[in-house]
Amino acid sequence: MPTPPKTTLGLWSGRSTFFWAAAAATIGLGNLWHFPWLASQYGGGYFVLLYLFFLLVITLPLLLAEAALGRRHRHNLVLAMRSETRDRYLSPRWRWLGRVSVLSGFLVLSITLVIGSICLAYVFYGAFGLFGGATPLAMTRMLGQLVESPYDYRGFMAWHLFFIVLVGAVAFRQRLVERAFRLVMPVFLALLAGLVWWSWDQGVGLTALQSVAGFRWADVGGGTLWFALSHAFYTLGIGLGIWAVLGALMAPGSPFKRAVFGVALLDTVVGVLAGVVIYGIAESLNGSGDGRGFGLVFVALPVGLGALEHHQLVATAVFTLIVLVAWTSALVLAESVVSWLREWVFAPRPVSVLLVLVCAWLTGLVTLYSFNIWADVQVAGLTPFRWIELLTSGLLIPAVAAALAVFLGWMTPVGYLSGLLGDTREWLVTMWRFALRYLLPVVVIVVGVGYSVMSLKLLCDNGELGWCAPTPNELRGEPSAEDAVETPRGPGKAAEF
Repeated sequence: MPTPPKTTLGLWSGRSTFFWAAAAATIGLGNLWHFPWLASQYGGGYFVLLYLFFLLVITLPLLLAEAALGRRHRHNLVLAMRSETRDRYLSPRWRWLGRVSVLSGFLVLSITLVIGSICLAYVFYGAFGLFGGATPLAMTRMLGQLVESPYDYRGFMAWHLFFIVLVGAVAFRQRLVERAFRLVMPVFLALLAGLVWWSWDQGVGLTALQSVAGFRWADVGGGTLWFALSHAFYTLGIGLGIWAVLGALMAPGSPFKRAVFGVALLDTVVGVLAGVVIYGIAESLNGSGDGRGFGLVFVALPVGLGALEHHQLVATAVFTLIVLVAWTSALVLAESVVSWLREWVFAPRPVSVLLVLVCAWLTGLVTLYSFNIWADVQVAGLTPFRWIELLTSGLLIPAVAAALAVFLGWMTPVGYLSGLLGDTREWLVTMWRFALRYLLPVVVIVVGVGYSVMSLKLLCDNGELGWCAPTPNELRGEPSAEDAVETPRGPGKAAEF
């Protein structure tokens, strides 16, 4: 009987847990409100195939590298990098790669907890029938009232705390986390399949499927290539320290490589099926440029749900599905930060979980308040939340991913990658090493810079930055099209997030 590996984090008891935890890490909210819209706008099936290609060629080499590194050392990424630098007599500065990944994971966790609280609130809104006969303007106002009201923000804080308690109730014990992944993810997939069947039975599933996955060559362009690449990079949680922890906790004998490739395929399939459900319900937005983000999930989707028979039951099921995605994503992110804290200060797991969630709650208040009572507090034209989001996604995450690719591609000896993966064909290892050395660092940096530039441009287009270049109409002193025509958007910018 093989001797179990030594680890301070413990090991999962089931060999299938890694797959379900990896699925929870990859199936995020982006699969629900960004992927369907991107596919519908940039070629449908061509976008889906290109996205899957980038997953396999760009994202998976980094994912495999980080997870294999965690499995090799049975530590979080910080201690794994410390062990690597000591073994190879390299500069201790490489350890900052792990430290920055923990910081990134913590910041993303704090944002996820805030967004999850909105999803949780909408479960109850739907169950109590508040979507019945709703209009886009009414739902925009409902979202604004929950998120942006400077007078009722304490209600938003209550939902935020409620969602954190739901995460902490499971995170306090590692066995509960493992059971949650193995139970909740299959339930999520079963619920998604049931909603897809329901959409098909209602006669809207085929139209939604054609919108998301129909092959439309006329829509293929430079945006197809760019958005498929950037979404493939951000969707799997690279650069957050997640995969090192999942690898460290992996039970001996777990199907590592098959699980990773299976998760990449599952991520794509879920994105398409989520589009069938969400676009099937909000069918009025098919082909529209507004059907994305908060506007799709928290405005268009409730409007579509409110027009259905038995809308309370369907709305509860749909937003329960969305809450499960946010909840499992928060559990994975919390596991990464908690594992680091446990190994850093040797604190018991309950104490580590409590410290992490309290700090995440306090940091999340910065995001929460940025929507309402701190909406006018800006630094260089950006609210505190916008700075957190931009620095994390545009700088920290790409920096960690690029540095990890450089470290494993250039600083490790020949044969090291083969040892990480185990029994693998040599030509695959050669391609992996080539990608880590020459392809991934450049691509990741380009994606990070492009994300930052596009985010700033979007904020300029929305009028959220005062230092943007004036439009031609503004230079001539003429009103813009948005000013000339009053559109029923409701208060604030929440629906555009």
